[in-house]
Amino acid sequence: MSSDKIAQAMAEAALYSWGQASEPPRLVKNRENIVFEAHLKNGHRVALRLHRPGYQGRKGIEAELRWCEALADQGLPVPRPVRALNGELTGSVRNRVTSCVEWLEGAPIGAGDLPLGPDGAQVRRDAEALGALIARFHSACDAAPPHDFTRHAWDIEGLVGERALWGRFWEHPQLSADEAATLIEARDLARERLVLASDFGPIHADVLRENVLSGPAGLSLIDFDDCGPGYRLYDLATALVQGWGDPLWAEQAEGLVAGYRGARPFPPEQEALLPLFIALRAFASAGWIVTRATPSDPRQRLYLDRALDLARHLIDDTPPWETGR
Repeated sequence: MSSDKIAQAMAEAALYSWGQASEPPRLVKNRENIVFEAHLKNGHRVALRLHRPGYQGRKGIEAELRWCEALADQGLPVPRPVRALNGELTGSVRNRVTSCVEWLEGAPIGAGDLPLGPDGAQVRRDAEALGALIARFHSACDAAPPHDFTRHAWDIEGLVGERALWGRFWEHPQLSADEAATLIEARDLARERLVLASDFGPIHADVLRENVLSGPAGLSLIDFDDCGPGYRLYDLATALVQGWGDPLWAEQAEGLVAGYRGARPFPPEQEALLPLFIALRAFASAGWIVTRATPSDPRQRLYLDRALDLARHLIDDTPPWETGR
C-alpha cells in the first residue's frame, strides 16, 4: 500500500490527464484502490481512482467504465465515467491505471461492523428499497448487455473452483482439520447445487452496505471494481452477508426479497437458493482476507467463523438466520 503522502502526489499527477484540479484532491480511502475526491478546473466534481495493480487490467477497467456509462444513460444511479482530455476513459500514473467518475452525493447506508438498526420495520423498508434497486439494475443489464465484457466471472469455477477468484478458502491457514473438512464438504455441496441457479448475467458482485449510498435522489450503487458475469443471486447474497448474526437479519432478508420481487421476477425455487449464495459470499470473503490482513487481524477469525456457521447450515439444510454467533 502506498503511503498517504505518495498517494497524494500520484493523484495530483494523475489529474493532469483531466485538466488538473482547482484545489488539492481530498483522500477518501487508501486501500486496494486509492480514491480521491477532486474538483476539476472545468467544474466537474469527480472521484479519482488509482486502481490497484494486478487485479483488473486496463482493458477490464475500461470495460467496467463503458458499462457504467451505458447504465447511467439508462437512468441507473451509478457513477458515470468522466473522460480524460484526450477522450480516453483511463490514464496512468506510475504503475497504476487511473480513472475518474462523477461524484455521487450520499452517505453509505451502513457498514459491516454496525448493527442493522433497532427498528425491524425500518430495516425491512430499507432492505425493500435496496432490493428494488438491485432488481432495476439487473433488468437494465439485460436490456443493454455490456459488450467486450472482459472481466473475471463469478461462475462455478470463480466461486468454488480450484482457482477460486478470491482464493482457496478451504485452505485458510487458521482452519483446524475438522473445520477444513466442513468447508470442503460445503464446497462440494455448493458445486452440486449451483447448477440450479438460472439467472446469470452481468452483476455488481460487491453490494456491501459501504457501496450503497443514500442521497437526495435515493439509493445509488458505487464501486464496480469486482463486477463481471455472474449469478444474480450473488448480488442479493452480498447485500445480506454483513447481517450475519444480527437479530434483525431475517427482517432484512424478507425486505430485500420483497423489494426485488416487486420489480423483477423471482421464482420461489430461486429464492430457496439464497442461503447457498450467502454461504458462497462468506466463503469468498474468508479466502479474500488471507492476503489482505495480517494473521493477527481479528477479521481472519471472524470471517472464518461466519463461513463455518453458514457452511454448517448449508450442510444441515437449516435456515441461516439461526446463526451460532
